[in-house]
Amino acid sequence: MLNLKPYAIFAETVSAGSMSAAARRLGLTPSAVSQIIGNLERQTGVTLFHRATRQLTLTEAGERCLPHCLRVLEAGQAAAAALDQARDAPSGELRVAAPVGFGAHIAPALAPVLAEWRGLRLRLIVDDALIDLAAHRIDVALRVGEAAESGWQCRKLGDLDLILCAAPTYLARHGTPETPSDLAQHQWLGLDREAPDRTATGEVVPSFALHLDDRHGHHEKIDLPIHIATSNQIALQQMCEQGMGMARLFHADARPALERGALSQLLSRWHLPSRPVTMLTPARETHPAKVRVALTALERHFAAS
Repeated sequence: MLNLKPYAIFAETVSAGSMSAAARRLGLTPSAVSQIIGNLERQTGVTLFHRATRQLTLTEAGERCLPHCLRVLEAGQAAAAALDQARDAPSGELRVAAPVGFGAHIAPALAPVLAEWRGLRLRLIVDDALIDLAAHRIDVALRVGEAAESGWQCRKLGDLDLILCAAPTYLARHGTPETPSDLAQHQWLGLDREAPDRTATGEVVPSFALHLDDRHGHHEKIDLPIHIATSNQIALQQMCEQGMGMARLFHADARPALERGALSQLLSRWHLPSRPVTMLTPARETHPAKVRVALTALERHFAAS
């Protein structure tokens, strides 16, 4: 690959008016600048400067070479400016991956950032499946639950509380559970990524283990088969609101439905383990400005929620 550094130093020398002035700009010694230009002349077999005068005078070959070298210098300066902007001023496309339904958190968190930095664009990739973050060129990924991605930095944003819910219409038909042991008698809705059990016939029956604790330190573990499974958290809540069964939902997601009476919370004296919300970024020493402002905004939003 062609080494462009000597050409840039040649252009800087002409621009500065002398090798000593160029050396000061470049943080080099005058002898180092003279040696680099001399090596360039020997490698190309042409003389760039007349050496018979104290003034910096270009040869014909030097005059022909100079416009191209100036473009090299300008391109390098433009590249440096672009990197400075990426470091200091959020710009370009910010690619964020999150589970379905997290738009309600990401939108209010990043709206002020996007309003302040007009050169910043957002691409939000929502998927409950664990997508390949590197292949999708993700800058920031939000995950619910324990997250371990090779080559990615992980920081915890907070916790999401889980509650048990059912629609009033379902409870009117099937009754309201009073104790954890009553839960096994009901129809459950769940996510199909829950660990499956196989029946004797080989049929896969999705199920999940429900862990409950009360304020007195009593713990209950109940294995519940999933009557209706879905891959989508929003669909899970929608089916619960339609009275199709009971579900384990995030309190933040279910709160509006609870307030308008579309859902009822079950066994409120018992608590489920919360789920951590983690934020993943590519492992590197420094992040571009667009990622730094996004991380700060998301941390601020989850701390306040």
